[in-house]
Amino acid sequence: MERLSDTARRDAYGSKINRHHSPVLAYGMPWVTIILGSLTPLLPIIALAPILPPFGYMLLLGWRLSRPGLLPMWAGLPLGLIDDLYSGQPLGSGILLFSLTMIALELLDARVPWRNFWQDWLTACMLLFIYLVVAALVSGAEISLGQLYLLLPQILLTMVLYPVITRLIAMLDRLRLTRIRRIG
Repeated sequence: MERLSDTARRDAYGSKINRHHSPVLAYGMPWVTIILGSLTPLLPIIALAPILPPFGYMLLLGWRLSRPGLLPMWAGLPLGLIDDLYSGQPLGSGILLFSLTMIALELLDARVPWRNFWQDWLTACMLLFIYLVVAALVSGAEISLGQLYLLLPQILLTMVLYPVITRLIAMLDRLRLTRIRRIG
């Protein structure tokens, strides 16, 4: 009897017999990457002005804009809490901003279901600008409107790094959807 070649045993989508997606990897990857992004304030970086982008928030935006149905709308609460615990912001600011972002993106998806990269980048830039300004105002520091210009390097770096974050998320998404061999 003739043996089937490796390509003949695959279905139209490239899977082999006894291969499945890992549910832990498929659903846990966005959560873990956002939490790791929220831990970046622990890095030993010393600066006179705020320069480090809010990586946790950027990863939340990236995952939510690239995969709209992956994170539930209530994900802003626990992820914002973790971000608050490690960012030094007053407890509740990250929860509020992450949750409002998830609600705003849900409303955006209901109104504009078709989007491209440029629209996502513009949306992310607007939300990142709002996040950074509001986070600075509620941080507890005495900031006047004249001192808000100190946020410009952080805002510009955040907006320029967003496409790099989306590229990283695309690579992580391919890893998330790799097929693993089931044991047993």
